[in-house]
Amino acid sequence: MSTKHDGDHVLAPSPSDVLAENADGQGDDPGEVVLLDPHTEEKRLLRKLDRRILPITCLLYMFAYLDRSNLGNARLQGLPQDALGGDPTGVLFDWLVAVFFIPYTLCQVPCTVLSKYYNPRIWIGCSAILWGACSTLMSTANSFSGLLVARLGLGVFEAAFGPSVVLYFSFYYTKAEYGTRIASWFGFAAVAGAFGGLIAYGIQHVKVSIANWRLLFIIEGVPTILLGVLCMILLPDRPESTEFLTPAERKLAMERMNRGTSGDVGAVVNHKHVIAAFLDWRIYAAGIMYFGHNCALGSLSAFLPTIIETMGHTSAMSQLMTVPPYAVAGAVLITSCRISDRIQSRGPLVAAGCTLGGIGYMILLGVTHNQNIRYFATFCIAAGTYSSLGLILAWFAHNLGSETKRAAGMPLFGAIGQTGSILGSHLYPLIEGPAYSRGFGVSGGLMFLGAISALVLTISYRWENERRNQLYGEPDLDDRVDTSELADKAPGFRYIP
Repeated sequence: MSTKHDGDHVLAPSPSDVLAENADGQGDDPGEVVLLDPHTEEKRLLRKLDRRILPITCLLYMFAYLDRSNLGNARLQGLPQDALGGDPTGVLFDWLVAVFFIPYTLCQVPCTVLSKYYNPRIWIGCSAILWGACSTLMSTANSFSGLLVARLGLGVFEAAFGPSVVLYFSFYYTKAEYGTRIASWFGFAAVAGAFGGLIAYGIQHVKVSIANWRLLFIIEGVPTILLGVLCMILLPDRPESTEFLTPAERKLAMERMNRGTSGDVGAVVNHKHVIAAFLDWRIYAAGIMYFGHNCALGSLSAFLPTIIETMGHTSAMSQLMTVPPYAVAGAVLITSCRISDRIQSRGPLVAAGCTLGGIGYMILLGVTHNQNIRYFATFCIAAGTYSSLGLILAWFAHNLGSETKRAAGMPLFGAIGQTGSILGSHLYPLIEGPAYSRGFGVSGGLMFLGAISALVLTISYRWENERRNQLYGEPDLDDRVDTSELADKAPGFRYIP
């Protein structure tokens, strides 16, 4: 082992300076011990986690979003004529969009709390396999009832996936890293929007023996099943038990996990913290924000091809023109979350994103003849909605104090928010096109309400941090804080404003 020298004295390396041969197999001698400072150790661990966790979870979320939102593309490929009896009013299609969000709303809290009892890779992998099967089976439906059952199953199993991944990320990433990782993950919803448009455009020109919309469900459903199997093989377990990390890396991962907090860790549920989540007014304020965003997002994903078609484009070109707004949305999401991580503040950026989305809807509402300006408005809506949604998820992951309160609180505001998706799916009936004034007005108003809620929350968090600093002094934000009893109400805990 190498040693450090200080004059005539030989200094033994401290335990934190020693890391055995790393998982990437670096080093010339198999028995060699590599000396690294703690910062370098941590950076290397972070890269190792990113390479394993992010590709799988991001691809899964992309296909989750493709599978829930591909109805908008299928609508322009003949689904209503083949399976909905023509659906001249668009009501049946609206219900197919909305019905997904009913089990998705009801199952989020119980599924996420239950996920704490199970191995994350098995829970997440099985969820993916099951919703992928539901999506693929939609290709076999010949009636409204068949599509309805498949969409209900899709909602149940995606509810077991999304919030559980948000919780899972908090096991491995600190407050300074979490926003960027959530942005990378959630940004694949925007990638799915762009990729879905490209897939739909390609399928529109394919000549096969089955309807184009059936092929669409198969192409976007089968890969999800395969990814679910891969997830069960490759995704790391919890930090304290995963064999993916070396013993030294596991110890470091656990230390990172407990920075600024230390509560109920492992396969345990603190029932007091579940109750505390249901009694926390800030979670309901987040629910108001999330409601408006999901109303906008639900309508955007299902109806953007239809909205662009009203600008005078063909069905195929409308599919293709959905790609640029989603691409811009992904770039804005990543940028805003990186800035948020750097300044350790979320609320002002959430308010800015909400305002941008609201302005986009007001442009669609007020500008009726200039189609270039109307198309520009879709960029504002997509960028504002996606960026602020990613920030909301990152905001609350480290503001709830304990695993159990996160497992209950995050899906709780998520469930409240998903009712906005149900509303959004009914705001664009065909009989109100091409103006869709009700849909644009309601969605825009809710985005502005979300901006107000974000400002109220950030002021509240700043005031509470200052109050605790005056009462208990300013803590080191990386110190371990015992939140096992009081969760985020612990005197040493500080919020991200």
